[in-house]
Amino acid sequence: MIEVLLLAIALAMDAFAVAIGLGAKSQQQSPRYTLRLAIYAALYFGIAQGVMPLIGYLLGAALLGWLAAAAPWIGGFILIGLGSKMLYEVFLADEEETVDKGLRVNNEAAAINDSRKKNISHRTMFTLAIATSIDAMAAGFTLNLLALNAWLTCVIIAIVTAVFSAIGIYLGKKSGTYLEDKAEALGGFVLILIGLKVMFVG
Repeated sequence: MIEVLLLAIALAMDAFAVAIGLGAKSQQQSPRYTLRLAIYAALYFGIAQGVMPLIGYLLGAALLGWLAAAAPWIGGFILIGLGSKMLYEVFLADEEETVDKGLRVNNEAAAINDSRKKNISHRTMFTLAIATSIDAMAAGFTLNLLALNAWLTCVIIAIVTAVFSAIGIYLGKKSGTYLEDKAEALGGFVLILIGLKVMFVG
């Protein structure tokens, strides 16, 4: 169960960072607006983070027979790669790329502009939810290598992400974007550790 929670927390960090950013941009909004934003963030990010690993798991299960010998190494490299990517974005991205860290998606400019409007855009939340959960789909492949119930794990990932996203909105409103980088760095380190475990411990 501890391993499930660690994986869930690590995968939730991208959504958590985005939620902090959205919360920081709503500092001048009413408490009612913030509550709605927190609910939407919890629903969109939680569902996306729960479904994407399941897709990755099902695709991985189909390939596992072909990749049985190399699967632990492939899964480990996937997790280490995802963790390293998160750390890279925290420590090495240039200033221009880190202005709105956590909202790095192809259509991020439109998404950020929408998030500043008083009326919440469902399209914006959907876009951000998909963008922050793509990595989770790749990580879902590794559920075939861990002694975990994949379906239960995905439910836990969804719940943890939903809770972290709602909390992130309120933290962002209170503290601004100060915590964004730290959340992503934590998630990156945890994914790397789990990846090493998959490769060398099993």
